[in-house]
Amino acid sequence: MTKFVSTHTGLEMEIASDRIDLDRVTFETQNYVNGEWRDSGSGRTIDVLNPATGRVLASVAAGDALDVADAVAAADSARKQWRRTTPRQRMEMMLELADRMTEHQAELGGIEVANTGKPYPFGPMEVSFAADNLRFFAGAARNLEGKAVGEYMEGFTSMIRREPLGVTAGIVPWNYPICMAIWKIGPALAAGNTVLLKPAEETPLTALALARLSEGIFPKGVINIVNGTGADVGAAIVKHPGIAMVSFTGSSNVGKTIARNAADTLKRVHLELGGKAPVLVFDDADLDHAASVIARAGFINSGQDCMAASRVLASDKIFEELSEKIARVGKDYRLGDPFQTEVDMGPVSTKRHQENVLGFIDRAAEGGAQTIGGVADGDPKASSSNPPSWLSPIRSRRLSRKRCSAPSSRSSVSLMKTRLWNGPMIANMA
Repeated sequence: MTKFVSTHTGLEMEIASDRIDLDRVTFETQNYVNGEWRDSGSGRTIDVLNPATGRVLASVAAGDALDVADAVAAADSARKQWRRTTPRQRMEMMLELADRMTEHQAELGGIEVANTGKPYPFGPMEVSFAADNLRFFAGAARNLEGKAVGEYMEGFTSMIRREPLGVTAGIVPWNYPICMAIWKIGPALAAGNTVLLKPAEETPLTALALARLSEGIFPKGVINIVNGTGADVGAAIVKHPGIAMVSFTGSSNVGKTIARNAADTLKRVHLELGGKAPVLVFDDADLDHAASVIARAGFINSGQDCMAASRVLASDKIFEELSEKIARVGKDYRLGDPFQTEVDMGPVSTKRHQENVLGFIDRAAEGGAQTIGGVADGDPKASSSNPPSWLSPIRSRRLSRKRCSAPSSRSSVSLMKTRLWNGPMIANMA
C-alpha cells in the first residue's frame, strides 16, 4: 500500500501500490441472475466507454422487462431461505465480500478509473471506502433497532417485530459506481432482503466485478444485477409488483416519476435526489482559505457530487476578490490522463453530460455572466470537459437552482461546471 496526498483536496488515502494493466482485465459483461451469468433475453448490448479517451471498454448486456422479471423471480425464490439466516450469518458473508474487495482493490480501482474518468488514486480509495461501508452494514445486521414489548391494553402484550421486506431494488447513478452499489446492497442484505441492482448504463463494470467477487459467498438469487437503460430496466423495476422497495439516487425529475409509478403497487421508495449545495462567505472571512475550500468542495470528482459546493453566496463587498481567488485556484488544476498521479481532475462521465454542462454555461453567458477560466481545447472525440470556471454574475433563477454536476460555480454565488472536465463556476446573482 502507498500513501497518497491529493494536492488540491487535501485528502490522504492508502491505495494499492500496484496498478492494474487494463489490457489484461476481462470485464464482466452479462447480467448476473440467480448466481448465473446471462446474456440479455433480447441479445442487445450497450457499449461502455472510457470517458477520458472515448475508447470502448466493453459491450454489456442491455436488459429489458423480461430480464427484470427473471431476476425478480430468482430473488423471490432466494428470499425464503435468506430471510431465515441469522444476523451473524449475514454479517459473516458480508465481511467476507468486504475482504475480497480489499484483496482486489487495485483491480476494482483501475476498472472504476477507466469507466468513470476520475483520477487514479480516487478509484482504489473509493473501493477501500466502499469495503469499509460494507463492514459497517455487516455490523449493523446484528444491531437492528427494535421497540420494547409493553402492555398497552389490559390482558394483552404488544410488541413490534422487524421482518425483511423481501425483494428490494437499487438503481444507482454514474458518479460513484462502486460506493453506490454497496450503499444499495449492504443495508438490504443486512436486514435480510434479497437485491436486484441496476447499475448506470454508463458505468456498470465495477458492479459486475462485485458480483463476480460475491460468487460462492451468498446463496444463489440473493444478489442479482441487470444492466440496461432507465427506460427499459429502471421502469420495469419500478412497475414490477414483486419488488417491495426501490432505492434510487439521481435526478429530482426521475425521482418524481419513480414515486408516482411505485404508488401503483404500493412500493416503499427511498429517494436521494439532486441538490444545489450553497456556500455562504461573509465579509470578514479569510478569502484565500474560502477560495481553497470552495474549489476543493466544488471540483472533487469533477463536480459530479450531490454534495458539491455548487452555489456561493457573497456580498458585493467581497464578491470580485473572492471570484478572482477561486478562479485562480481553478486554473491550477491539472487535467489529463486519469491514470497519471499528477492529474487533479478527470473528465465528466459522458459526452452527453459534457453537452449539458456546456449548455448551462452558454445560457449563463446569454444572461450576462462573465466566464473567468474557460473551455480548454481537447480531442473532440473524447468525453473531456472544460477546466473549472467561475461565472459572474448569474441572474437566472433556474441556473442558480438546477443541479449541473460539473466543475463550475456561480455567485450569488453558484458553482457550475464547464467542459467534460468538472469543476465549479461561480456567478454573481445581482
